This record gives sequence, C-alpha cells and structure tokens, in this order.
Amino acid sequence: MIDLKCEVLTPNSLAEALQYLANNNEYTKILAGGTDVIVGKTQGSKRFIDSNVLVDINRISEIRGIEENDCSISIGAATTLGEICNNKIVGEKLPLLKKAASMVGSQQIRNRATIAGNFVNNAPCADTVPALLVYDTSIEIKSHNSERIISLQEFLKGPYQTQLQKEELVTRIIISQKEQNYFGEFYKLGRRRAVAISRLTLAVLIALKEKQILDIKIASGAVTPIGTRFPKLEEFAKGKIMTDVLCKNIAKKMGEEVLGVTGLRWSSAYKLPVVQQMFYQLLKGIER
Repeated sequence: MIDLKCEVLTPNSLAEALQYLANNNEYTKILAGGTDVIVGKTQGSKRFIDSNVLVDINRISEIRGIEENDCSISIGAATTLGEICNNKIVGEKLPLLKKAASMVGSQQIRNRATIAGNFVNNAPCADTVPALLVYDTSIEIKSHNSERIISLQEFLKGPYQTQLQKEELVTRIIISQKEQNYFGEFYKLGRRRAVAISRLTLAVLIALKEKQILDIKIASGAVTPIGTRFPKLEEFAKGKIMTDVLCKNIAKKMGEEVLGVTGLRWSSAYKLPVVQQMFYQLLKGIER
C-alpha cells in the first residue's frame, strides 16, 4: 500500500466537499482520478509534496455524468475519460473530444482520469484541452459561498496554473450546442502510437458552405505552453474559399503564430515545419 503521508477526506456530497475545502489550508489538494496527484506525491513532485490533506471527490454523484438539452451539453467534472469515450452524446455531438480523450494514456488511466483533472492540472500536453477550446467550453466553479462560470481559455493561466482558488472546485463543463453544422478533426503527435505524452496536439472545427469558410476554430497544445486558441488566424480564414493555396497559407501562418507564442527555441527548426505540415494535412483532410 502507498503511504501518501497526508489526511484523506471523503465527502459524500458536493456541499460537504466545498465545506472541507473552505476549512482547510493552501496545501489541500482535490483528489479525483488521482493519475497526477498520487503519482506526483509518490515521486516527490514539488507541486504535490507539501500537500497534507486530500479531498477525495469520487463519491459525489452530483459532479458525474453527461446530460444534454436544447442549448448545451453538460459534463460533470468527475466524469472519467473512459466514460466520455463510451458516451453516445459525446460521440455524436463532440467527436473531437471523444477522439482526444481516447488518446490519453492507457485504458486503465482513462478509467480513472477525469475530464476536469485533465485541464485543472493544466500540463502543456493535456490532450483534451485543444478539443475543449474549439468547442468554446465554459466551466462551472463553486465554493461554499459562491459560484461562477468562465471560459476555459480564461481559466487557464500558464503551465500547471489556473484561476482555481484553494476553496473552489470545478463542478462541470458546459458546451453550447452549435446552430451551424460544424465538422473537424483532432490530431496528436507522440513518440509512439499509444500511451504517449503529446509533442503536438491540434484541433480544428469548421463550418463550410460550398467550400466557403463560414467559421473556423483552431487550437493547439503541447507545442505551446498551454492549450491555445488562435483568433487572428481564425479571422484571416473566415469568409475565404477553401483551396489548396489557402490551406498552405493558413498552415504557414499557424507556424508563425506558434513561434510568436513560444519564441525562438533550439527545437523550433524541427517543431515549426512539423506544426505547419500536420496542420496542412488536417485542413486537407477536412476539405475532402
């Protein structure tokens, strides 16, 4: 048995969990799937080593499950990536999220890891983040005396940093239903076919009418410090006719945008051509 060297609290309701968070200190951590927290503590990670209290939210049914109404799709924060992969609503309405979730770790990891844990941890290589960003995801955050809903992009501050306060808990993610018919693709590049840490992730969501781009949403991960949308590039592409020349121009500009975010590094000579080529192939695949 692993000795976590900390106290583990097991609330049975959301209200109880929020009270625990309100009563504890800055070294309190939320335990959901545990695929980052437990590994981090056992390996002595600086982000987790001082944690002396874990609030285990696995028993809270209020923050699990996937629901759909006319306006939005709601996913409980403690819903596992495995549940997302197998859910009919996600498969039909959010195929990029299903694909991204299916590429996280192994089946055993997906059966434990939660959707909120993937972006609250906010590792640069978090696979679901680019897909969630192109779906314009919002997140609901609660504390014992407040509640707020903000966009995921606003929530993410920097590598392993978010806007979540010590007394707060992400309770669900909200994705609005689209009026237009969007389709798109998600791509992940790793050093091996499975159980790989991402070196590059790309997500594109697009609405076309007779090859004219009515709307486009573009996001990347791993190659940028955090999951990132590219609004300038999206505006450049909107209204234009989808041609091979345009796809090449967008891909070229994508590389320039990434360089603008990351700055020139020793790896840029390798990464930028890969970003441009992968993004070009992604667009051509959508065009077909």
